[in-house]
Amino acid sequence: MKNILYLHAGAEMYGADIVLLNLIEGLDKSKFKPYVILPCDGPLIKKLKENNIHVEIVPYPILRRQYFNFKGIFNYITTYFKFSKILLKKVEEYNIDIIHVNTLAVLEGIYLKIKKKTKIKLIWHIHEIMERPKIIAKTLAKLATRYSDKIIAVSSAVKENLKADSNSKKEIQVIYNGVDNNIFNNNNDASYIKSEYDIPNNAIVVGMIGRINSWKGQKDLIDATKNLLKKYENMYVMIVGGVFEGQEWRKQELEDYIKQQENSKRIILSDYREDSKNIHNLFDIFVLPSTSPDPLPTVILEAMATHKPIVAYKHGGVCEMVKENYNGFFAIPRDVKDLETKIEKMLLTNYKEMGENSYNRQKQYFSLKSYIENFEKIYSN
Repeated sequence: MKNILYLHAGAEMYGADIVLLNLIEGLDKSKFKPYVILPCDGPLIKKLKENNIHVEIVPYPILRRQYFNFKGIFNYITTYFKFSKILLKKVEEYNIDIIHVNTLAVLEGIYLKIKKKTKIKLIWHIHEIMERPKIIAKTLAKLATRYSDKIIAVSSAVKENLKADSNSKKEIQVIYNGVDNNIFNNNNDASYIKSEYDIPNNAIVVGMIGRINSWKGQKDLIDATKNLLKKYENMYVMIVGGVFEGQEWRKQELEDYIKQQENSKRIILSDYREDSKNIHNLFDIFVLPSTSPDPLPTVILEAMATHKPIVAYKHGGVCEMVKENYNGFFAIPRDVKDLETKIEKMLLTNYKEMGENSYNRQKQYFSLKSYIENFEKIYSN
């Protein structure tokens, strides 16, 4: 039996959170015992407890932009050492063999690795493509490659970004995330959501799911569809996603922008919802307009598993998930007019057939079974 400690950046239920939950749930518990320590409370903790997974809260700091100033650096360093010492006691208490760090933003694994020296193995699971600030991106990449025993990237795009920033020759293995087809499929009921938002049965719903932040591209989707809403009277746009605490102004700003649109009644903005499996089945077309490269967006896997065609900006991990003209179309990054063109192209093609192609591709390359088995092999070795 190997005891594995998982450290993560939050406790919500977005992409990296869901991927972590799927991995821990699916582990062979006769070989691996998971311990999860998270920096805050949230729905992920509830899900872990429902599965009888040991989980607790230690408020260790997460490296976010709020620390990128003199006062922030001082506060980060102070809390880093304070809570790393608490984590070290947990490592000793639970006799941890492997530390699995699930993001570049959690650096506490370095402290634990140094203190335990060769007695413990550090796996760094990288979900990010960090472009700015460049000095921070390079520093994090160098730290990850120097102190980890094994680096796992969620896509080749992440791998190449890490290699370029770290200038390291250390092997970086790519393991694609998987999605649970028992949860995400085209049999999920979405009729109650249509009733909730008064969406007609003959409507074509173009949608996206993602946290509202500076680069997920919600505004790009609104700009790319405002002319299409005039042209196609049965078309609706739905945007689902919450915000980080303290950034509620982002959602308010988006709400105000939607109100300015001519067809604002057919643009739906919803906060984070726990029924994303059904939301995906409400959509006819899934759009990912991330203005910066998305490493391997879980929402795309969920949409593919739900038999949906994809329209996305052509950068990041989505280029490994979507095969152009087979299960989706790509637009030039940050080119709203081209995004509009590709969404309309999807509306005019046999998008249901492309949705079936999405499902077939997901089953072949992004299964949950292979994702879990690949990690179990690493843990065993």
